Amino acid sequence: MKIAVASDHRGFSVKSKILNMVSAMGHQGVDFGPESGEMVDYPDYASKVARAVSQADVDRGILICGSGMGMCIVANKFDGVRAAPCHDDLTAEMSRLHNNSNVLCLSADLLGERLVHRMVEIWLATEFEGGRHLRRLEKISEIEIENHRAAKK
Repeated sequence: MKIAVASDHRGFSVKSKILNMVSAMGHQGVDFGPESGEMVDYPDYASKVARAVSQADVDRGILICGSGMGMCIVANKFDGVRAAPCHDDLTAEMSRLHNNSNVLCLSADLLGERLVHRMVEIWLATEFEGGRHLRRLEKISEIEIENHRAAKK
């Protein structure tokens, strides 16, 4: 899989480790920035990854900021993006099994390196369960379409 990875300044050191993990797991990690740990605005980097996922330029994305929340809010503004802020093994797994999340949002400040590694590993390896969950994702897509129509009026 081709995985886009980006962070803000607080997640910069974690981003490098995740890119190495993704590569070691046999995937292609693509660094979407930033290039240093200098202060940046998370919406700039979250939007780069979310746009790439939305346009199917990459298979999935991973975003890292202080809490994981800001990046998640931005990413979910893009069509077809299902970004999930995960904080443990179970949320990482369930975000894939039931929600077919395509962007993993992580906290640089609240998660240890070993937990981040396990979560990334689980999230990349877990397939979408489908079934009743597919029907729910289709409803989410319908809501996106309806909201776009309403915004154009």
